[in-house]
Amino acid sequence: MNRAAVKIVHRLAGIIALLMITTFFTSSVVADLFGSYETITLVKQTILQWVAVLVLSMMVVGISGKKLYPAEPKGVLAVKAMRLKIAAFNGVVILIPAAYFLAAWSAEGLFDTRYWLLQVIELLAGATNATMISLNIRDGVRLGKKPRK
Repeated sequence: MNRAAVKIVHRLAGIIALLMITTFFTSSVVADLFGSYETITLVKQTILQWVAVLVLSMMVVGISGKKLYPAEPKGVLAVKAMRLKIAAFNGVVILIPAAYFLAAWSAEGLFDTRYWLLQVIELLAGATNATMISLNIRDGVRLGKKPRK
């Protein structure tokens, strides 16, 4: 795949990841604040079904970023790589398990303290990931506008 195609794939994967994270976050908050327990359960089940697409888009972002800049990242690229690592860590350690447990507990009607505590943790990790990806997109756009030598 040529560099131009990799750039397009990288951009699209980043946009998809950000849209999914913000959709998951927003739908959770709206369901939690205004929805019934049935609505919350539906949202949690739907998020769990779409987590794989988010994971794949994040993997494509990382792989395509390595293809675009194979050398050891420096400066803004190092910052972008660090943010992606934070987002990946949050995803693997917090968000994926939380999606599973929140979907399972909501399906069983277990809206107890444990559920709501995990929901808050998930929202904080999701907001962190949305911020990391947004900052990476911003920096990527800025890098794309820099004049080439």
